[in-house]
Amino acid sequence: MASKKILVTGADGFIGSHLTEALVRAGHDVRAMVLYNSFGSWGWLDHCAAEVKGKFDVIAGDVRDFQSVAAAMRGRDTVLHLAALIAIPYSYHAPASYVDTNVKGTLHVMQAAQEQDVAKVVHTSTSEVYGSAQFVPITEDHVLQGQSPYSATKIGADHIALSYHASFRTPVTVLRPFNTYGPRQSARAVIPTIITQIAQGAKTVKLGALTPTRDFSFIDDTVSGFIAAMNSDAVIGTVVNVGSGFEISIGDTAAAIAECMGRAISIETDGTRIRPKDSEVERLFASYDKAAKLMNWRPAHGGREGFKEGLRKTIDWFMQADNLARYKSDIYNV
Repeated sequence: MASKKILVTGADGFIGSHLTEALVRAGHDVRAMVLYNSFGSWGWLDHCAAEVKGKFDVIAGDVRDFQSVAAAMRGRDTVLHLAALIAIPYSYHAPASYVDTNVKGTLHVMQAAQEQDVAKVVHTSTSEVYGSAQFVPITEDHVLQGQSPYSATKIGADHIALSYHASFRTPVTVLRPFNTYGPRQSARAVIPTIITQIAQGAKTVKLGALTPTRDFSFIDDTVSGFIAAMNSDAVIGTVVNVGSGFEISIGDTAAAIAECMGRAISIETDGTRIRPKDSEVERLFASYDKAAKLMNWRPAHGGREGFKEGLRKTIDWFMQADNLARYKSDIYNV
């Protein structure tokens, strides 16, 4: 695989930091765009693996500012756009910030890529854009349903990205990961929420709705999906799912985690964690046939056994004292 000059936006986050490390290990020239802050924090890149530390460039900026994006992109031939606001509960409280970051931020990325004649852009979507499944497994042809301000802004961002391909032939692929989990994930997500509560001694785990199903994808599989999309011309101008091809309810997920951790738990439904009725996505279950056909991509952690393997790796990371200390399991992280 030829070395590329890559910009990763949102490199300070959960998926972005893992992706940045993987690209460096593969020999690419990587520039990581992180959200500017006065603390000089690079997010999870401050804790990157020793063998990649110092081997990538970091630029602090903000996708909400076009000049910031254009400067970060200068001299890059490939852009992997992950910067976004992603917490669904917070999108109920601050929807305008999601429009600014997710929609306008994506517009800035696409505008800069078009002006600078970038060779490839991979834009990050989300399975939340499908809403509650009308059929399963969900293919890329499934109707899009904005059931939260977050998902509505991601639908808008996806269409902005695809419109640049239609209008200017900008070489963009929209990658649509299903629910990614693994080391470093925020406790606003359900798997870290369960693990951290159990790890910090809770015998009763507080959760929201238990019956919705999700297709959980281990972080390594999502990262390999980005790399496959980056290297495939066959998916330019289109949307492609990456998922595990396995669905499990939230309640059964909690039981699987407790079993892996060797703990007995009960579950308490916390009303503050329940989405508004029509906003809850009841079922997500991916078809990754298109990714397999066009990108030669398949999950290494697919199916029930793959899910359990991914859970064990995730639990092992959270159980390290330094990692667990970064989480506040006694509050509801939105």
